[in-house]
Formats: sequence, structure tokens, C-alpha cells
Amino acid sequence: MIGVRRESGLMKKDGGDGFKSLRGSRIAAAIFVGLLVGCVFAFFYPDGFFVIHHQVATSDSEVVTSSCETSERINILKSEFVSASEKNAELKRQIRGLTEKLRLAEQGKDNAQKEVLVLGEQQKAGPFGTVKASRTNPTVIPDESANPRLAKILEKVAVNRELIVTLANSNVKDALEVWYTNIKKVGISNYLVFALDKEIATLCEANDVPFYRKLETDTSFDSVAKTGGNHAVSGLKFRILREFLQLGYSVLLSDVDIVYLQNPFDYLYRDSDVESMTDGHDNMTAYGFNDVFDEPAMGWARYAHTMRIWVYNSGFFYIRPTLPSIELLDRVANRLARENAWDQAVFNEELFFPSHPGYEGLHASRRTMDYYMFMNSKTLFKTVRKDSNLRKLKPVIIHVNYHPDKLERMKGVVDYYVNGKKDALDSFPDGSE
Repeated sequence: MIGVRRESGLMKKDGGDGFKSLRGSRIAAAIFVGLLVGCVFAFFYPDGFFVIHHQVATSDSEVVTSSCETSERINILKSEFVSASEKNAELKRQIRGLTEKLRLAEQGKDNAQKEVLVLGEQQKAGPFGTVKASRTNPTVIPDESANPRLAKILEKVAVNRELIVTLANSNVKDALEVWYTNIKKVGISNYLVFALDKEIATLCEANDVPFYRKLETDTSFDSVAKTGGNHAVSGLKFRILREFLQLGYSVLLSDVDIVYLQNPFDYLYRDSDVESMTDGHDNMTAYGFNDVFDEPAMGWARYAHTMRIWVYNSGFFYIRPTLPSIELLDRVANRLARENAWDQAVFNEELFFPSHPGYEGLHASRRTMDYYMFMNSKTLFKTVRKDSNLRKLKPVIIHVNYHPDKLERMKGVVDYYVNGKKDALDSFPDGSE
């Protein structure tokens, strides 16, 4: 304890001036450090702390202002985007509408054009039982550029823009002579022979028969024209007929195995695209009938009703210059170029087959000619010549289409109907032998 007090006493004794000196040194050091720190801050922050805080505040204000401007700009852009979207949607609707119109216009090739031409102005339906649709399609606008040479000939030959046309090569020379001889006797002037070779052209020229022949440089169907048989030439006629229709002429297409007894133009209706003679020989076969198909295995539903008609004869038909008629010729010609088919079968299929999945039928109107006036050789030899009343009829034409001995039967027809020989038809069998 004494020692502690001594130590304490000693400190008291020495602590007077020394302690004061130490405290003064500390103050001086603190002042120096303060000045040094002040100089450092003065060097790095010459504008002071308050200026710095003001700048930060100003910067924050600018950020807020910029944020407001950006928000307004975004709203404007949104508004512009909405407006552009609406315009885009409207354009899409218009494009869809135009695309649909284009699709409808292209569907079925020229159906829209035909509809406008046929229908014209819209009409109200009349009272019950009085409504009758138009069956006569309008004719096409004549296009003389299709064949200027032929157009000049037709101007001279045709009457009321219609004429009889036949195709002939030297294989049918004898039948052709019977053909045009009887046409002249009847007094028909509007007829034309489409000469398929030089020999026929020479024959026609020598006998004052109107004819037309392709130029020597046109060899598009030369081999068929000069050497082809009946079926080959029959297939060719659909391509040739197109030029007549395109020029705006109605054509009564005629094979050469036909005897003319009256002027056929006096008996035409001209209310359809195609008006054709039939291979039928009575009312049912010529004009159609309900044929019942019997299938016993079906029980209650064993009887199936079918509609039947004998085919049109592609060797004698009247065709008007309409769009459906030209489409018919194109269809038949195209198929005959691709298929090994009979032209008469193709002609009827294109005329009668309806539209169905995968196939668009031809929208052509058609009329069946009176089978007693425009008579085929089956009707004549099987029925008419054996009936005392029917023998008194004078047909407009007789087509020897059912028999191969054409020339002999044609001469028999002339003897019976023109020369008055009542037994001229008796020696011929009903069919072919």
C-alpha cells in the first residue's frame, strides 16, 4: 500500500508541466490534421458539399421529367400502334375480300362471266307455275382474228350466221357426192365442205360446192385429215368446229352419210347450246325414261330407279356459238388427244355427266331433236318402212349411222323418198349382215 502511494505521489509530483505539454501537442496535432483534411477536401470538392447535393437533386428532377416525357411518348406510340393495327386489320379484310372475289372469278374458269351474261339484271320470281328459266345462252362476240380466211368465206356462204358443215377426205368421196347432190336438190345454199385433202377440194371446185381447205403450210392435223378413217376424222371435227364458233357462226355439223330431204333450218328451235339428233328409236329411248334396276339381295330396297337416255349422235348436231358450246368442244378435243376413246362416247359424257367431287360438269343446255324428223337408220329400217302410216312421213334428214353399207342404203333412201320407188328399201335387212 505504501509503495502504491509513493508511486502515486511521484506521478503527482512529475505530472504538472509534463501533462500540460503533452495536451498542447495533441491539440496542435489535431489542428494540423484538420487543416490537412480540409485542404484535401478543398482540392477534391472545390464547390463544397451543398453544391454537390444540389446537383444530385437537380439530376433527380431531370430523371423525373424525362420519365414523364417517356411515359407520354409511350402513350402516343401506343395510340399510333392501335390506329395502325386497326388500319392493318381493315386492309387484311379488304385483301381477304379481294382474294375471295378472285377465287370465285377463277372458279370454273369463266363461270362468273357466263353468269353475268346469262342472268343480267336480277328479277323477282313470278306467281306459282309462271316461272320459266332462260335456256338460251348469249352468243360470243365474233373474233375474226381466229381465222381471217375462213371468216371471208363464211360471210358469203352463211345465212343468218348459220350453215351446215361437213368434213371429208378422199375416203368418203362417193358418199360426199350423194350428200351435196341432195342438199342442192332441197335448195339449201348455206353449206360448206371442209376439204381435208386436195382431191376433195378439187371435187368441190368442179361441182360448184362451197369448200374450205387449210393452207399447205398448216400441217397441224395433216396425217389424220388425209388418211384417217371415220373415227379419226370425227375426233378432228371438234377442233375444227371451234374456229367456226369463235368467228360467231352457228353450225349444223353433218357427217357425209346423211341424205337431206328438207331444209333442217326450218325445224330447229335454237333455244339450247346443243340441239342434237338421237340414236334412240322410240319415245323412251330418244327422250328418256325411268329404268328400274332390280337387286333382290337388298330385300325391301331391291328396286333402284335410274334415269336412262340413248346417246346423242355426234354426227349430226346443231351447236350455237356460246361459251358452254366452245367449252364442250375444248373438253372433247382435249380428251380425244389424251385417250383412245370413241368421240361419240366422250361427246355424251361431257354433255351429261353432272358435277360431283373431283369433277365439274359442263353447264350447257341441250335439246333432243324429233327422232322421226331427224331419223337414224335403225328407226327407218326396223320400224318406219314396216308401218303403213309412218311410211307416209317425209323426214328432214336420214342418217345411215347404224349400218356399214352406207352408200347403198343412202342410194336406197334417195330412190324411196326422192325418186318415188316404193320398194327401194325392201331388200335391206333390219341390221347389218
